[in-house]
Amino acid sequence: MTPEVFTVSRLNRLAREVLQQNFPLFWISGEISNLTRAASGHVYFSLKDDAAQVRCVMFRNRAQLVAWRLENGQQVEAQALVTLYEARGEFQLNIEGLRRAGIGALYEAYARLLERLEREGLFAPERKRVLPRFPRWIGIISSPQAAALGDIITTLQRRAPHLRIILYPAPVQGDGAGARIAAAIMTAGERSECDVLIVARGGGSIEDLWAFNEESVARAIAACPLPVISGIGHETDTTVADFVADQRAPTPTAAAELVSAGWFAATHELAALHLGLRRTMLMQMEARMQRIDSIARRLLHPGARLSTNRQVLAHLETRLCAALGRRLRREAVNLERAQARLRQARPALSPVRATIGLLGQRLGAATRRRLAADDARLATVTAVLAQLSPMATLQRGYSIVRDRHGKAIRTSQQLAAGDPIELHFAQGWAQGHVDKIG
Repeated sequence: MTPEVFTVSRLNRLAREVLQQNFPLFWISGEISNLTRAASGHVYFSLKDDAAQVRCVMFRNRAQLVAWRLENGQQVEAQALVTLYEARGEFQLNIEGLRRAGIGALYEAYARLLERLEREGLFAPERKRVLPRFPRWIGIISSPQAAALGDIITTLQRRAPHLRIILYPAPVQGDGAGARIAAAIMTAGERSECDVLIVARGGGSIEDLWAFNEESVARAIAACPLPVISGIGHETDTTVADFVADQRAPTPTAAAELVSAGWFAATHELAALHLGLRRTMLMQMEARMQRIDSIARRLLHPGARLSTNRQVLAHLETRLCAALGRRLRREAVNLERAQARLRQARPALSPVRATIGLLGQRLGAATRRRLAADDARLATVTAVLAQLSPMATLQRGYSIVRDRHGKAIRTSQQLAAGDPIELHFAQGWAQGHVDKIG
C-alpha cells in the first residue's frame, strides 16, 4: 500500500492538537526576554532559565489585565497553555495570566478577582457609561490630605474654574480603606448631587494601592448610577477599579483633564468662533464700504460724465486708427513676402507638359501590346479547356454512370446486380438497374 503523505499544514495541526490535549493549563516560572509589543496590543516574549527558553504570546485581552508594565529581565510566574503556531511550526506558550515571582498571595488574589469579575461582565464595554461633556458638579473620592486631591483641584481651576467640587472623603490606603472607599462611592450615588465621580489616589506599591483592588470597591463602582472615572496611581499602575470604572485616567491630573475636556475644548471653540465672527463682520463692513465708494464714484453730474465719455471715445478712436494703420502696414509687408516666395517657387510648366505627353504615348503603346498578348493567351486557354471539357467527351458518344448517391462509377466492381444507376449523356440522362456484372 502507498504510505499516507501529510501536508505541512496537517502535520502542524495534528501536532498542535496533541500538545493541547496532553498539557492542561499550568504554571511556569522564568525570566522575561526578547519582549515586543505589537500594534494590535498582543505581547510577545520568551521565558528562559539557565538552560533553555520558550517563546510566549500574551493576547491583548489578557495583557491588559497585567497590573504592571512588562519589561525584559523580570522574574515572573505565568499561567500558560502549550500550543503550536501552525503558520510557522513554532512551539509556544499562550499566556493566560502573569504574576511577579515571589510576591504570591496578593497577585493571585488580584488575578482571581479580575477573572471572576470579567466572567460576570463587569469589564464589558457595553456597560460603560458615556461621560457628560459639560458637567457642572464634580464629585471626588479621595483623602483630604492626598496630594492627588490638590492636583485635581489645581487642574480644574486652571481649565474650568466655574466647576463645583464635592469631596467625599475616604482613606486611600491602610486597613479598612477599601470598605470606606466603597461606602463613599455608594453615598455619592445615593445623593446624586454631582454629574460625574472621580476616584483618585497618587502612585505607590501594590500594597499601597490594594484598597482599589478590593471586590467591595469594584462592585460599588459597578453599581454607582453616576459615571465614574478612575485616576489611581501612575500611568503604569493598574487596579481592579480601573477595569470597572467607566473611564480610566492614567493619573489623577489626567482624570481632572478628562472631566473638564468638554469645557476646555468649548473655551477654545468659543474663542475661535469669536475670532471668526469678528473677521466675518470686518469683511462684511469692508465690503459695504467698498460698495459705498463704488456707488459714490458713479454719482457724477451728467455733463461731467458726458465730457469724460467724449475723452474716452476720442482716445479709443485714436488708438483704433493707430492699430488699423499698424495692421495694414504689417499685412502689406506679409503680402509682398508671400508674392516673392511664390515667384521663387513657381515651377516651369512647359518641360513638364512635354514629358507628360511622351509618357502618355508610351503608356498607350504598352497598353495595346499588353491587351493583344492577353487576347492571344485567352484564345489558347479557351481551346485547351474546350478539348478537356467533359461535355466534349460526351459529344463524342460517351456517357457518365453514377450510383444512387451521385458518385461517378469508374469500375464494375463499384456496382452490384440490381443497383440503380443514372446515365448522363451529352443531352439528357436516364435511369436503370444493373442486370449483370462482368
